[in-house]
Amino acid sequence: MIKQGLILIGAGGHARSCIDVIEQHGEYEILGLIGLPEELNSLHLGYKVIGTDHDLAEISKQVACALVGIGQIKTSEARVKIYNQLMVYGFKLPVIVSPRAYVSKHAKLSEGSIIMHDALVNAGAQIGVNCIINSKTLIEHDAIIGNHCHISTGSIVNGGTVIGDGCFVGSNSMISNNISVAEGNIVRGGGVVLHTTNTILSSRPEST
Repeated sequence: MIKQGLILIGAGGHARSCIDVIEQHGEYEILGLIGLPEELNSLHLGYKVIGTDHDLAEISKQVACALVGIGQIKTSEARVKIYNQLMVYGFKLPVIVSPRAYVSKHAKLSEGSIIMHDALVNAGAQIGVNCIINSKTLIEHDAIIGNHCHISTGSIVNGGTVIGDGCFVGSNSMISNNISVAEGNIVRGGGVVLHTTNTILSSRPEST
């Protein structure tokens, strides 16, 4: 099989996790990373930082595919900005699914999202564009994850839940069924969310 070339945006810890998933996914060859100016020519798991976001227009003439490998906690702003740049320059953003993940054939995944090791996405679930579904996360039946969300390690999003665009759900959180979490919200690590909310949630594992 001939692999398609891909550039990965980011050179930090989340990008290294993405590298491992992309390698195991097996359909794309990472041609280089996009990082900060001070990271140029540095190596990360054997891949070189070949440019910054200012080089994307030129790189787009030679490479068709890209993936956002920047993590997200407080805000999705950086991921949204890079995603929009990639769209302007005509990059294709593939869906990357770890071979160790399970995604139902009845689920819907949108462009630029990555499903990481040991995650489960069940029937009827919908994942928006440019999302991170991190390791050992469970997205239950008919849950809807908005665009540019990061559902972090070990989280459970129960059936029928709707999570708005740009949300961060911290590690080992639990979102109850059939509720809504408003756009741009933060569920801090270990949070238990039992009711629809517009607020930023406590890190304590207490119900809201």
